[in-house]
Amino acid sequence: MASTIKSKLYAGIEAGGTKFNCVIGTDPQTILKRTKIATSTPDVTLVEVKDWFVQQSLELGPFSALGIACFGPLDLQPASPSYGHITATPKPHWSKTDVAGYFQSELNVPVGFDTDVNGSALGEHLYGAGQNISDFVYVTVGTGIGAGIFVNGALLKGMVHSELGHIRLPRDPSQDSFAGNCSFHGDCLTGLAAGPAINARWNCSGSALPEHHPAWDLEAHYLALMCVNIVMSYSPKRIILGGGVMDQRHLFPVIRRKFAQLLNNFMLPETPLDDYIVPPGLPGTSGEVGALALAINAELELR
Repeated sequence: MASTIKSKLYAGIEAGGTKFNCVIGTDPQTILKRTKIATSTPDVTLVEVKDWFVQQSLELGPFSALGIACFGPLDLQPASPSYGHITATPKPHWSKTDVAGYFQSELNVPVGFDTDVNGSALGEHLYGAGQNISDFVYVTVGTGIGAGIFVNGALLKGMVHSELGHIRLPRDPSQDSFAGNCSFHGDCLTGLAAGPAINARWNCSGSALPEHHPAWDLEAHYLALMCVNIVMSYSPKRIILGGGVMDQRHLFPVIRRKFAQLLNNFMLPETPLDDYIVPPGLPGTSGEVGALALAINAELELR
């Protein structure tokens, strides 16, 4: 009688400011179960997520490890007393929340922990639009704006991690009177161009705005400025733009056109811009795939 070898199971969390995407898979490309849990307060959301994983482990079997790709800012320094915590965040109630420690304690498995956008960048590097590219930047434009930066085939990490969403951009009050809605910086990139900024500026959801609404030309302007700053800072071989706002695919040609105009033939990539500023190769699942990869890496690090 042939023996049946049961595959290992890995758990992943893409923890965003709007929802926690929770997945279970045998590898980053094979997801068996998934659910979405609304991001409310830590004491409610973390318990709901934990309970779902506990129930799934009773039905499917135990997990070998958990990967968490979380909104931030985060403490990613393993030697730090606050490692695994969200630090000072614009998201109400979530500052100083110990995310990694909570799940480590409750689920008793190895935990891989990184930013949500680094998780998405990792997913794109493994299976998406960042495959076989040593240097690229993945940007998510959604509830917030953040970037995962690959340099020489590895994620760039420094003092903490990149916070591209809080770079300062030129804003002409005569053209854009909206002062920005970042609780820390007002009119930084996130305060001007993230999903909540679109909602606050135009008093409705971006998804309700027609394609030719002036909101999108202004949005493309700020995102093109962002792409120019990325090129000047990191000189990547590709820029990948994901997140809910970028589901408005009509933004891409406008961003590319404005990007070329702003560069004015200085540092303009040799790659055609249709292949340089691109949507994700794993639309909607980059972060989940990356979270499962973080789980596998956490298990490997213990061997």
